[in-house]
Amino acid sequence: MKALVTGATSGIGRCIAESLHKRGWKLILTGRNEKVLKGLQKKFGGGTEIIKAELSDRKEVFRVYEFCRDKNIDLLVNNAGYGIFGKFDSTDLDDELSMIDVNITALHILTKLFLRDFKKRDSGYILNVASVAGFMTGPLLSSYYASKNYVIRLSSAIYEELRREHSNVKITVLCPGPVNTNFNNRAGVSFSVKPVSPEYVAEYALKRLFQGKFFAIPSLTAKLCAVGQRFVPERLLAALTYSVQKAKKTNGV
Repeated sequence: MKALVTGATSGIGRCIAESLHKRGWKLILTGRNEKVLKGLQKKFGGGTEIIKAELSDRKEVFRVYEFCRDKNIDLLVNNAGYGIFGKFDSTDLDDELSMIDVNITALHILTKLFLRDFKKRDSGYILNVASVAGFMTGPLLSSYYASKNYVIRLSSAIYEELRREHSNVKITVLCPGPVNTNFNNRAGVSFSVKPVSPEYVAEYALKRLFQGKFFAIPSLTAKLCAVGQRFVPERLLAALTYSVQKAKKTNGV
C-alpha cells in the first residue's frame, strides 16, 4: 500500500506519515522544506520517495500528480494548509491568495485527479484535512475559515456521490480543533484552549478513514463546536468567534 501525504514536514501531516509508516505503508512525501523531507526519507527508509513542491503554484500541484500517477497510490492525504490572522481589509492580498491556492485549489486538483484514478480501480482512500473552523464563520481568520468550509462541503458532496454509486473508494474529512502544531505560530495567534497532540489526531484520523467514516473529529471540544454551532444564530456565532480569535491574538503577542 502506498500513500501521498502533502504538508508532510511537520504537524499533523508528519504524524500521519509516521503512523502510516508504522503500519507498513510506502510513502511519497511532499512539502516545501527539502532538508526535512530528506530527513524523513532517511528515517523511513529507501522505499520512501520525496518531492519538494510549492502547492500555491498550480504547475507544482500538477507536477506532484504526474510524479505519482504511475506509482499505484492507494491513499491521498491532503494535509497542506495554513491560516492568516487579521481583519479582512488589512491582511496582505498576495499572502491570502497563496493561502487559498494551498488550502483550496491544490486540494481540489489533487482530489479530482486521484479520485478519477481511484474510481477506475474501484479502490482507494482520500483524507482531506479541514478543521472545526469549517463549520463556522471566522472573523479575524475569515479566509481560513472560509477555505475549510470549502473543504468540508466539497468532501461531503464527493462522499454522497460515491455512496450513491456504491463505490469502494472512501473519503474522510478530518476536522480537528486546536492541535499543538506550528499552525498558530504561522497565523500569528495563540491557543485559547488546551490543544491536543498531532500524534493523537493522526491516529484518530486514520482509524476513522479505514473504518469508512466520513467525519473524523478528534476531540470533545471540536465535537461540541461542530454540533453546537447548529443551534446558535449565525450573527451570534460570528460575534462569539470574533471574541475567541481576538483573545488568541491578545494572548499571543
